[in-house]
Amino acid sequence: MPVVEVQNLFKEYSGREVLKDVSFRVENKEIFVLVGPNGSGKTTLLRILDLLEEPTKGRIFFNGQPVEYSSRKRVILRRKIGMVFQQTFLFNMSVFDNVAYPLKVRGEDERNILEKVKGALELLRLKGFERKNALTLSGGEAQRVAIAQALVAEPELLLLDEPTANLDPMNASIVEEAISQVNEERKTTVIMTTHNMFQAENLAHRIAVLNNGRIDSIGTFQEVFGKASEPLKSFTRLENVFHGFSKITEEGTSLVDVGEGLQIEATFKKAGNTMLYVPPEDIILAPQPLFSSARNTFEGRIVQITDMGHVVKLKVKVGGKTFVVQITKRSFNEIKPSIDSKVFIAFKASSVQKINIS
Repeated sequence: MPVVEVQNLFKEYSGREVLKDVSFRVENKEIFVLVGPNGSGKTTLLRILDLLEEPTKGRIFFNGQPVEYSSRKRVILRRKIGMVFQQTFLFNMSVFDNVAYPLKVRGEDERNILEKVKGALELLRLKGFERKNALTLSGGEAQRVAIAQALVAEPELLLLDEPTANLDPMNASIVEEAISQVNEERKTTVIMTTHNMFQAENLAHRIAVLNNGRIDSIGTFQEVFGKASEPLKSFTRLENVFHGFSKITEEGTSLVDVGEGLQIEATFKKAGNTMLYVPPEDIILAPQPLFSSARNTFEGRIVQITDMGHVVKLKVKVGGKTFVVQITKRSFNEIKPSIDSKVFIAFKASSVQKINIS
């Protein structure tokens, strides 16, 4: 029996359809990953699964039982679900008290609270953070606290909305390891969204491609992205995922022609059609030409700036391609970039990750 089954789901806001006839099943102990461009309906779908919003039409089943949004059972059901939003919401109190909050609301005794909070903090590598005020933490640390808070009550279903979108590599790695661990050891079913194709490949048992409110395809990573299909073309519009033709150089690296006169060098060896991913946090941005050992250096112009709080994301147009670059707020304030300003980006060949599509 599937943990979650969605049947013919529709969601409208002011007459605009955000979700259109969405149907899928998520099996017990599965990591089910939703991918798709911004505005495709991923976050809306998670909010409906978390019972925060009611669908316009369609039905949802949890462990074979239909969800009744107007029933008191909804409150009981929500206690079986853990949800972590892309933007963290923590209380102005200690890390320990933030993580313990769901247990205190449930009326658990102090011994259980102490034991469960300790386990959740260790899982997210937050031992020693117990007395720190949660509002003084870095963005990555705060996200780890939010995930610990969702996991401390041992939910049957964990919902994650872009859990590593604004994190540095170290914090992202800790979060990914925690997701794998609770799935393998606690048998927690996970539904998550991501823009990171490399992450989807590593974590997902199955993937659903959501595009313009509809599911284009569902399957394993290789089934969905193993050929130049419409889902693949859709996904290549996401953050720093490029498809091109690779040649092995005399030095043993690969030079990938991704079109528009742009070639990206990578340390992996691959000849032929290749899909690659460049982590936004691995890209250096500067207002002047960079003198570094990075094999990939390009001149471009800023076309979009998004302040995420602790970090800033910038879209940089290089020829006909767009790179998403993630820098700290401090770096942004030092550089002071603006829309349409000329900048230089650089990233190492070792930062370029090959996505296995065949």
